[in-house]
Amino acid sequence: MKGRTDAPQDRGCLVGIIFFILGLGTLLPWNFFMTASLYFQGRLNTTEWSNGTVIIRKEYYFNNWMTLLSQLPLLLFTLLNSFLYQRISEAIRIAGSLVFILLLFILTAVLVKVPMEEDRFFSVTMATIWFINSFGAVLQGSLFGLVGLLPQKYSAIFMSGQGLAGTFAAIAMLTAIGSDADSESAALGYFITPCAGTLVTLFSYVLLPRLEFARYHLNKGSKYEAGTTDELLKERSTVENGKLNGHANGSAGGGPAEAEADPSSDGTKRAFLVLEQDEKGQAKASVIEVFKKIWVMAFCVTFVFTVTLSVFPAITADVRTSFPVLKWERFFISVCCFLIFNINDWLGRTITTIIHWPRKESRLFPLLVVCRVVFIPLLMLCNVQSRSYLPVYFPHDGAFTAIMALFSLSSGYFVCLSMSYAPQLVEPKDAETAGALMTFFLALGLSIGAALSFPLRALV
Repeated sequence: MKGRTDAPQDRGCLVGIIFFILGLGTLLPWNFFMTASLYFQGRLNTTEWSNGTVIIRKEYYFNNWMTLLSQLPLLLFTLLNSFLYQRISEAIRIAGSLVFILLLFILTAVLVKVPMEEDRFFSVTMATIWFINSFGAVLQGSLFGLVGLLPQKYSAIFMSGQGLAGTFAAIAMLTAIGSDADSESAALGYFITPCAGTLVTLFSYVLLPRLEFARYHLNKGSKYEAGTTDELLKERSTVENGKLNGHANGSAGGGPAEAEADPSSDGTKRAFLVLEQDEKGQAKASVIEVFKKIWVMAFCVTFVFTVTLSVFPAITADVRTSFPVLKWERFFISVCCFLIFNINDWLGRTITTIIHWPRKESRLFPLLVVCRVVFIPLLMLCNVQSRSYLPVYFPHDGAFTAIMALFSLSSGYFVCLSMSYAPQLVEPKDAETAGALMTFFLALGLSIGAALSFPLRALV
């Protein structure tokens, strides 16, 4: 057997760059629709003047519905992944998803120039959000499986790309706002950006199997399994033939002459007995058994995302600046809400590569996660407009920015710790099951948070 020294190298870090781009591409749909909330609210502007007063004809709660319809597909396809992934090849899932995401982004860009009645525009946009995030969920799950075949550092690179997708969307929005173009042209330029990004992601995926390093790792698993299976079948066939010949000669064990002629027969049988015993000893634990070991981490990741999605962006995107200077007012939400959140969320995830506190066995860990619930009232008491019930206790932009920074930093930190701790709480053979369970509870937390955003926004 050859050693591992002949494994090819990732020349120019091309495979790492491609997986970074793929990670970025998986979260473009969610981030570009979320960051463009001001554009969509402008298209759904349902206020009119009557006798000098503003009358609101209809409230669409765009941010709430956008959040819910973005996260439900992730939960749905997490449940369906075992059914879907066994019946559709990886290439079709990944390339097909990217093509449909590209087409839906093109549709969204075209609609910028198409005048449309508010109700119809809302319905078309919600349908687009549902389908584009459904394809995004399939794409994300497939790519997580793909990157798992490579060395561990490529998973970190992939997740770094995901973490910077929101920052990329926020910068694109700031560029569009600062371009001094009319609002329609700025929106068109903004939505053309993810079209180009998705196209680059698709080309990157097509290029991946052409690189020797990627081809070596992506094919290694299947070749190893196929080769091992062939060898085992041949050896088992030899053993079975020996047994049949022995029975035909009137003895189960074979005579001395046969033992001398095939001295490896007993050794082969013994090897198979040991192999079967090892396989039995290494049988994977049931899902319930794995859940009993990781339930604290499952609760933590669910609770973190429930708190985060219950107020972001449904409530935070409606905060208004206390300095209504025209130019700053245009940049306020993009900078203080989306850019601050995405940078600090990425920073929180990055910190976990250096700091692992509290430890996974510590009772302080779930306690700190639960303490994050304090961010819900803090953000609801910022200068959210319009509001009906609660007073404003934190009107200043600086207070809102500080709360958002701590809110997003803690979100990224505790999510990353929870996801990394869970596989460490089980045997190595059960790490894959633990990862799948954690992905489900992550999606569950996102969906619960999105659903809770409706009553919380109404309470403001």
